[in-house]
Amino acid sequence: MLINPTSQVLGSTDAQAAWQRRSIDNVWHPCTQMQRLGTVPPLPIARGEGVWLHDYAGTRYFDANSSWWVNLFGHADARINAALREQLETLPHVMLAGCTHASAVELAERLRAMTGGVLGHVFYASDGASAVEIALKMSFHAWRNLGRSDKREFVCLRQGYHGETLGALAVTDVAVFRDAYDPLLMRAHLVMSPDARQALPGESAADVAARALADVRALFEARHEHIAAVIVEPLVQCAAGMALHDAAYLRGLRALCDAFDVHLIADEIAVGCGRTGSFFAFEQAALPGEAPLWPDFVCLSKGISGGYLPLSLVLTRDAIYEVFLDDDVARGFLHSHSYTGNALACRAALAVLDRFAEDDVLARNRATAPLLSAALAPLGDDARIEHLRHTGMIWAFDVRADVAGERFAERFHLAGRDNGLLIRPIGRTVYLMPPYLLDAELAQWLATQTLTTLEQTLANRPRNSRPDADRSPEPATA
Repeated sequence: MLINPTSQVLGSTDAQAAWQRRSIDNVWHPCTQMQRLGTVPPLPIARGEGVWLHDYAGTRYFDANSSWWVNLFGHADARINAALREQLETLPHVMLAGCTHASAVELAERLRAMTGGVLGHVFYASDGASAVEIALKMSFHAWRNLGRSDKREFVCLRQGYHGETLGALAVTDVAVFRDAYDPLLMRAHLVMSPDARQALPGESAADVAARALADVRALFEARHEHIAAVIVEPLVQCAAGMALHDAAYLRGLRALCDAFDVHLIADEIAVGCGRTGSFFAFEQAALPGEAPLWPDFVCLSKGISGGYLPLSLVLTRDAIYEVFLDDDVARGFLHSHSYTGNALACRAALAVLDRFAEDDVLARNRATAPLLSAALAPLGDDARIEHLRHTGMIWAFDVRADVAGERFAERFHLAGRDNGLLIRPIGRTVYLMPPYLLDAELAQWLATQTLTTLEQTLANRPRNSRPDADRSPEPATA
């Protein structure tokens, strides 16, 4: 029997426990070792409002990771709600094969305009991994249509994450996701990550980027006739523990791809939609005053629909689109799924773009981000902490291995709940990716609760913990 959660009496610990039992008995939770749910049961959420999530026992939690990086403007946003109600009464869905509709067309038009017309012909899907699959297939198929079928290899970065379907997993270098399925995967080339935390004494982040680019150049010199594309998460490798890199890496990678005739795929699933300070992270590749630089493909998902509905998409250059145009059906790009370009999801995305335009969200974020940075500043002098870092609306720090203790991520998550936070570290990395609703009061509260949670977590470190016990992180990707 389906029970409407709103019929449950809020403030009821019985309702809370009942939903936990039912979920454990019936739902296979993502990114979860289900055996641990007996010890760490899932948190039942009854409703959301703004930055807050409320459980059935009457406790509220700040959504510090934006529900896996998707919820840009808070829960139950009035303007997005209104747009979806209107779309629901007009056209919830129609197949996009042989048909079209206003929401899909207008969203594609607006995204093209946001790239200055360089990237367009949006191909829609549902989730980030599907977008990556589409970009990989498009790249290979484009080269094939050009008579260069030998270009069938892909390049990815160490520590990179691009999703968990087999194609996306093949260009992912996160062992906890990949290793079990390795026999099923195509072979990709791995190159050095530009993660700035790898800086040697006296090196800058730009120096690390230069070393990483030298690794790419050496590979391209040897294999460019066989390489279709390189895929990168611009500016931040999120699943690697919010590994930031210098924008010089993107400039250099664009130049190498041009020189060696290799496609460049920007996976902006997590880092797009304003997370790094610009709507597209790749916008920061060009030096000030220089012409914009763009990749050959951009993959978007997560925040593009504001945390409302599954939606992903791929933008590409006209030159790539045009090599698929032919009387031969087999030379077309025939990838599809039933909900491609779903009207409700596209309308949610249009409402998200409206919020960016109407509220000048990027400027507002630039004004409010320093408030949280200042409130977190004490971590910079904490000997237990390494690599306090920030870009755009992402903050992160690493807890030293010798003090973190076993199951650090799980312990921090549970302590966070006790302090009104819904937060999931990645291994020893604590990160904040809040909704774009910060003000001075919320920023101070979020920082205070994060610091309190850290103190409680380290104070409750299990005895006899091994210094390197958390090498297998509980990832925070989807």
